Amino acid sequence: MTVRVGVEEEFHVLDAENGRLVPGAGAVLGRLPGPEFKAELQRSAVEWNSPVHSTLDSLHADLRGARRRLDEAATGLGLAVVAAGTVPFARVTPGDATPDFRYRSLVDEYRKVADEQLVCSAQVHVDVPDRDTAVRIMCGVSPWLPPLLALSASSPFWLGSDTGYASWRTMLWQRWPTAGPVGCFAGAADYDAAVEDLIRSGVIKDPGMVYYDLRPSEHQPTLELRICDACPRAETVVLIAGLFRALVEDAKAGLGQPGTGCDGRHEWLRAAVWRAAQAGLEGSLVDPATRVAAPAREVLQTMIRRLRPVLEALGDWDTVRTLTEEALARGSAAHRLRGVAEQEGMLACVRAAVAETRGEYGRGIGPGAVRRPVAAAGGAGPTGTTAAYSVESVGG
Repeated sequence: MTVRVGVEEEFHVLDAENGRLVPGAGAVLGRLPGPEFKAELQRSAVEWNSPVHSTLDSLHADLRGARRRLDEAATGLGLAVVAAGTVPFARVTPGDATPDFRYRSLVDEYRKVADEQLVCSAQVHVDVPDRDTAVRIMCGVSPWLPPLLALSASSPFWLGSDTGYASWRTMLWQRWPTAGPVGCFAGAADYDAAVEDLIRSGVIKDPGMVYYDLRPSEHQPTLELRICDACPRAETVVLIAGLFRALVEDAKAGLGQPGTGCDGRHEWLRAAVWRAAQAGLEGSLVDPATRVAAPAREVLQTMIRRLRPVLEALGDWDTVRTLTEEALARGSAAHRLRGVAEQEGMLACVRAAVAETRGEYGRGIGPGAVRRPVAAAGGAGPTGTTAAYSVESVGG
């Protein structure tokens, strides 16, 4: 059995001296030949697209290498890049959209929602046998997405102030008409009919504007995770990729088994997403099994115990267990960055986020920081079993 995945990330472009968000993506892209880096809706963001990967080790190496190339290109222009849901010194400037027909039409239609799309996310694609399977397993995977959001939470600041949330990007993102938890669909035909209804309504123009937290890809046989903030640490992306792949494989194995069907109750998911965005790893989440509040640490530990057989079959158990323990020990990026801002000021917080994006985990990264890069220990699974990992931006 071969399970492949592909990857993209988004990065904010900042002035290296004052930490302010700037429309410098075009200049940075001009120093990065090839198709792996590209523009996004706002001219202050750059998107990276990776090839597919068969192991967590190779994903980690590719993430670090891409970030290094991007950082070098930005540094040569007096700029810096940050992988985080938001940055503290964002400034809403209407008219800063990338000069592309699709992006311009988004700005014209959605106005302030598009103008304030100064956010970056990470997405993960996991191979599935076909589109129908992708749709059928969404109900089994969806309850476990809020804990993944909590792991990624990196956006406590917006327009120079502390929002009180771990992921303010989530709150901004949910203003799009199709953002949020996906509904329950019997199969691909049912899902595609619902998308066609949305297009006929005039609310969206094409399937690429379906921004659910989870969706089947329009262009490849994958299921896309779309709920997470961009992550300052590459290791957090690796952890989320490993967990998401295991969730997909677990849900796929459960198709047709007694007691694994969906109960049709999805209304609680939006509340669970809100709680994860507000709390990160430092508060309570909605436990997917009981649907009551529980400490984030307990929810994550329950999650990896539940997924252990799948993770072991894929050869990822040691890596995921270690990365989860370290993530819980450090706390969310939102917690770390907020701590730096409180102790040293907002500009120091920006510089800490730049340092983490570069892979520099030394002094000044905040309370509970691990002082060394995490080397992913995962490899190929049992004979005939491989996995590949990918992270994608929010641009649709």
